[in-house]
Amino acid sequence: MISVQMTPVPQSTLVAYRDDGVLSRGMGLLVAGQLPPLPPALAGAFVTAILLLVGVAGTEGLAVFAPAVALLLSGPGSSHLHDGRLDWLVPPILRLIEYVFIASVGFAHEVPPVIVFMLLGAMAFHHYDVVYRVRQRVYPPAWLATAGLGWDGRMLLVALGGLVGWVTAVFVLLALYLWCLFGWESLTTWLAAPRSGVDAADLGAED
Repeated sequence: MISVQMTPVPQSTLVAYRDDGVLSRGMGLLVAGQLPPLPPALAGAFVTAILLLVGVAGTEGLAVFAPAVALLLSGPGSSHLHDGRLDWLVPPILRLIEYVFIASVGFAHEVPPVIVFMLLGAMAFHHYDVVYRVRQRVYPPAWLATAGLGWDGRMLLVALGGLVGWVTAVFVLLALYLWCLFGWESLTTWLAAPRSGVDAADLGAED
């Protein structure tokens, strides 16, 4: 029998949609929610987009880290409630830059397209699952974002693969890991979810 415990309701659905990793959340703790999330996300996205346009995703030196590091400008905004009028733009910005960066690194380093799409598919499955869960009040457990590395951890890991020249191996291992993690956790949580819809809140594993 699947054991299900209570997960705290997130302070903001937009914060849950961000999918921050340990590094981004740690940066958010430093400012204690006092920094609005949209301006740093826009700044990070602008710098990252410029770097990708000039082709740093295809380099094999430290420059490949530049887009991921630039997007970390949005990290301090992770602890904000995202209750501003336009703060809903932050999660789509993070998703777009993460997907474009990973695809750019993969294709620039001649990773087979099927492997690139396998990795992107694992992330897209997870992000869709989180959105659907929040709408149904079946919240993902707090540990899932940490285990899934967050957008920041995934980007840095892919950049590391570019630095050491193991891009294809990193893509394969990361894709398999994420599919196993997200697929298993989603399946077990939804199988354990009450069918009534009334008591379907706060399901998931505790920290």
